[in-house]
Amino acid sequence: MKRQRRAAAAAVLVAASTMLSVTGCDTGSDAPRYRVEVVGTRPHDRTAFTEGLEVDGPVLYESTGMEGASTVTATELATGKRLARAALPGDYFGEGVTRAGSTLWQLSWKNETAFARDPETLAERHRVHYEGEGWGLCTRGNRVVMSNGSDTLTFRDPHTFEPTGTVRIDGHRAARLNELDCAADGTIYANAWPTDHILHIDPDSGAVLADIDAGGLLPPTEQADADVLNGIAQLPGTDHFLITGKYWPTMFEVRFVPE
Repeated sequence: MKRQRRAAAAAVLVAASTMLSVTGCDTGSDAPRYRVEVVGTRPHDRTAFTEGLEVDGPVLYESTGMEGASTVTATELATGKRLARAALPGDYFGEGVTRAGSTLWQLSWKNETAFARDPETLAERHRVHYEGEGWGLCTRGNRVVMSNGSDTLTFRDPHTFEPTGTVRIDGHRAARLNELDCAADGTIYANAWPTDHILHIDPDSGAVLADIDAGGLLPPTEQADADVLNGIAQLPGTDHFLITGKYWPTMFEVRFVPE
């Protein structure tokens, strides 16, 4: 199934998901419910089909999708000034991105290929093969964490990208985990495609610590031309996160607070 078709169908699936549960499946989960509190906004490229977002010190990395339009960009977090940009080959669909030591890893969707890049210039160093689809990516300690559109996370070696283990999340067994953020406290935040919800996950046990409702951020006039929520990155030294979506004109700085 083409990602373009997935994007076109997202509105229908989101509507259907509300008839089941907040994460698109009837899970019966009793995870605490949170909401987003907006503390600031910044412009976001309306042409960016956002697939990966990561803050590394003063740098914001963003990976975008769509064949023939997939890129990775590095910008100054404080000013938005572009530092570097690289385009994927035209037949590749870009996905998640993360920095692991001296390497910036970028996934592709169905090409089963990860790009190892220089984190400053974004120049490609080499490529590695993996099995299955690539969706989200983040780095937790000495392991890279990857999603593939299922309810399972895969841990990978940050140097070789070889798999080293998996964990399946509890209570949301039909969730389709997408973009990931490895938070400073060791937990993981994951967009649940194609909903407006973010799951807060303990990657050691698979427990869902919280279910965060991030709906209603865009006004109806902007939402009509936008796609689903996707993209989450913690701001260093704070409990604030940047979140955005595919073709969104705005990036939001938010906190997660109990409902």
